[in-house]
Amino acid sequence: MLKEKYPKLSCRYSDFLKVDGTHNLYYEESGNPQGKPVLFVHGGPGAGCKDSHRQYFNPEKYRIILFDQRGSGKSTPHANLENNTTWDLIADIEKIREKLGIKKWMLFGGSWGSTLSLASAQTHPERVTELILRGIFLARPQDSRWLYQFGAHHFFPEEWEKFIEPIPESERATLIQAYYKYLCSEDPKIKLRAAKALSTWEASISKLSPEKETLNSDDADQFALNLARLECHYMFHNCFFESENWLLENAPKISHIPTIIVHGRYDMVCPVQQAWELHKALPQSKLEIVHAGHSGSEVATTDALIRATDFLAQ
Repeated sequence: MLKEKYPKLSCRYSDFLKVDGTHNLYYEESGNPQGKPVLFVHGGPGAGCKDSHRQYFNPEKYRIILFDQRGSGKSTPHANLENNTTWDLIADIEKIREKLGIKKWMLFGGSWGSTLSLASAQTHPERVTELILRGIFLARPQDSRWLYQFGAHHFFPEEWEKFIEPIPESERATLIQAYYKYLCSEDPKIKLRAAKALSTWEASISKLSPEKETLNSDDADQFALNLARLECHYMFHNCFFESENWLLENAPKISHIPTIIVHGRYDMVCPVQQAWELHKALPQSKLEIVHAGHSGSEVATTDALIRATDFLAQ
């Protein structure tokens, strides 16, 4: 029988943490205050957290911490690119951990959240008890090119045409660069048009059966701006890593940390090859490839993730 998410759970405590002169981060706690600490690391960059993210964990056994990364969700200022790098986010994670008085915790991250969880664990391996990673994104130039230049467009040609429409034909040879230019425009209409096109493209290919009513929701403008601006900012700068293969090169630093990897066989955002390469770099990890796309909310992926959190709760 497939595992489903735990019932809806209210936030027990929430607050904001000023991490520098610009950014104010939202964070919250739910579940058992004496339970196993786990940090949910959301994707994007820029996607922010949802109430449903609390439901991956048994609330009787876990102390569940969610936070919105710089420029995302409830954190302010929205969609802000200033002082917004992978290393800033890793420092923020440490500040939240210290603020909450947690010595070590489990990291749970999907998509960009898997990238940031890996980078954080590799930077501070002594602070991580376990890793649950979903929809692996290794943040190499080839991985972003698959999504934004050559690769996924072969499978979704109709959605691809909508994606490239805002970009003049003369600029389509480097779509990430072109999108970054328009997403940083001073004209709010140009900026929003580009944001909607980019966020809709990714949403359209994230599930085996896309939910069109979600893609066309009326309140999506701010979400689209957060996601598109931050995601393009990170991709344009190669996620600020010091080398193209930084995550795999530094995998030995976390080889002792129990790691469970869940990845959709038909993931068109982050092809399953990335999960396979990470698993080979972490030979003690457990890799489960499921009948799903990229989204963490698909049935088979949810089942695997709940089984993973239940197992590590022990």
